[in-house]
Amino acid sequence: MAPETASTGKTGTAAIAGRDLARAGDRERLESESIDPSLPVVLVGAGLASAIIAQRLSTVRDAPQIVILEGTDTPFGENTWSFHKADLQPSSLGWIAALIAHQWDGQSVRFGGYERHLPSGYASLTSASVRDAIERMPNVMLNKNTEVTALSTAQVTFANGSTQAASCVIDCRGYRPSSSMVLGYQKFVGLEAELSEPHGLPHPVIMDATVDQLDGYRFVYLLPLSPTRVLIEDTRYSEGADLDHAVISDDIHAYATRQGWDITQVVRTEDGVLPIVLAHDFERFWSELPEDIAHAGLRAGLFHPTTGYSLPDAVHVAEIIAENWPICSAALAHAIRGHAARQHKKQGFYRLLNRMLFLAAQPDRRHLVLERFYNLPTPLIERFYAGRTTTTDILRILTGKPPVPIHRALACLNEAHLFENGSS
Repeated sequence: MAPETASTGKTGTAAIAGRDLARAGDRERLESESIDPSLPVVLVGAGLASAIIAQRLSTVRDAPQIVILEGTDTPFGENTWSFHKADLQPSSLGWIAALIAHQWDGQSVRFGGYERHLPSGYASLTSASVRDAIERMPNVMLNKNTEVTALSTAQVTFANGSTQAASCVIDCRGYRPSSSMVLGYQKFVGLEAELSEPHGLPHPVIMDATVDQLDGYRFVYLLPLSPTRVLIEDTRYSEGADLDHAVISDDIHAYATRQGWDITQVVRTEDGVLPIVLAHDFERFWSELPEDIAHAGLRAGLFHPTTGYSLPDAVHVAEIIAENWPICSAALAHAIRGHAARQHKKQGFYRLLNRMLFLAAQPDRRHLVLERFYNLPTPLIERFYAGRTTTTDILRILTGKPPVPIHRALACLNEAHLFENGSS
């Protein structure tokens, strides 16, 4: 698919970003701060957000030089990042295609009472597919084992005291703990397994909750990568962030045995702990960040509060950057904060659901909340994952017999109450 070029008129996300700057009273000042096009865009941290920004900026007219700085020797880690195709606009699906490793035309869920196929497209990026795409970009330089000690709007400073000048600096260094969020956790271990015989999965199983409910809400996530290769990921929605890799790996092997699968080789492993937001003090969160340096991805708190998925927001931010390019770091910081403010307002319902899941439902009965949800219409489910839940959707989700006690559900309504009680 041909790369998309940036439009000359600032519409869509770019127009919204512009209005945010105007409301802040800084647009005229910030636009007067020209950038030096001979200097590179510097992305600090080699993760999902930086890869998506690099890919999108590589498609604009007169694409800038980009330097990605990573403090370890494993840029982009060992990860799988998935998304529902309905999460993104068709134009975004076009340019992100270069990063995609696998895609399917459907998905399914399994619960104790039923199994359901959803005709919703699904796709996954992997660390390998992202690294390969980045290496093919002639305008991108990736520097590993590079420790950054300080950031400013026009340069970064390294541990050895040297500096890198930049036309724009974007901090993509991943999630940072903050007392401005009250959290639960989605933690997982995944094994990419080669089987002795075909697994028979035509599409991903994004939730198999027929397993024993351990450490909160537990399900197994399955991605078929070839007829005999499958990513088996054991996931728990838990109060604590502790992750016992060995124990969960044993649980995955036991699950494979119950499926009748013989694992001949574990090709690779991955694990992670994602924040699930129960309450978020937006102003406090952003007061902890420098106002004139742009932040992206988990660093900016940009992820779906319930699923932990960060790819749709990373794509949205990349669109804001590309449609406003060239833009200095300070102006971009204001635009991204404006996007984050809109997201925070829209995501209040998801934080409420998280409080009901973690605070109102008994741990061994949390699966009933999701079992009920997946009985709802497919378009509603797609809008939920995309973060575009409507008022009608909210009423549909909350009506009927709730899977949690009413008095416990009512106690979850007040988000600020969690901060008043000193939760962190």
